[in-house]
Amino acid sequence: MALLSCKSNTGTSPGLHPDKGNVINPYKQIKAIPLPDGFIRIKETSGSFTGFLRDINLKENTTVYLYNGQPKRNQSAQYALLEISTGNKDLQQCADAVMRLRAEYQFARKQFDQLVFFDNEHTAYTFTAPFTRARFDKYLNLVFGMCGSASLSKQLKPVTNFSQILPGDVLIRGGFPGHAVIVMDVAVNDSGKKIYLLAQSYMPAQDIHVLKNPGNTDLSPWYEVNEENFITTPEYTFTNNELKRW
Repeated sequence: MALLSCKSNTGTSPGLHPDKGNVINPYKQIKAIPLPDGFIRIKETSGSFTGFLRDINLKENTTVYLYNGQPKRNQSAQYALLEISTGNKDLQQCADAVMRLRAEYQFARKQFDQLVFFDNEHTAYTFTAPFTRARFDKYLNLVFGMCGSASLSKQLKPVTNFSQILPGDVLIRGGFPGHAVIVMDVAVNDSGKKIYLLAQSYMPAQDIHVLKNPGNTDLSPWYEVNEENFITTPEYTFTNNELKRW
């Protein structure tokens, strides 16, 4: 049975509304999203997950669509959309999108033996030969159906110091429902202050999108690492002790 991995923390799930128009995104990739003055992206190593995330293409279109082709009701959360397929089933929700990006990285690197996710009973789902794209897509659908925020939060390792945030880290609250967003990039200035980008899918399954920062429109879409205990995204609020790492 498929487990719902996320839901609005207001107790309602996003619905539908007629498309209200579209804004064109001028940036081609995550690494092209502009930085505030004085910041530079943290260094990446060759073949790293950081580099993979930065190289993900962005869509020109900025309207978030659901798996069924209908526009999402809330069109105010997204800054840009990742050029990543959603599928035509209500599967690739919040934690699923996080697992999708990690799995795509490992598939691209041919790290097939490292492709493993666990359900809430700690049953392992591994990717076995033949290592084709079609088989990989079927594997992902199985993972999306059986794994979610509750299981992924157990699989990931806690980051005890939020200031050590890295691309690929995950803000996650495991539960039924829960939610998860992934850190897409991190930058730093000369004084050591860090900022970061977040991306999510949600419920129902929808385009993966870079999130705006509703608490600081001048800094948006970047978020600031500071002393606050809460990270408020457009559709969910996390605490700074909910950061985890692969």
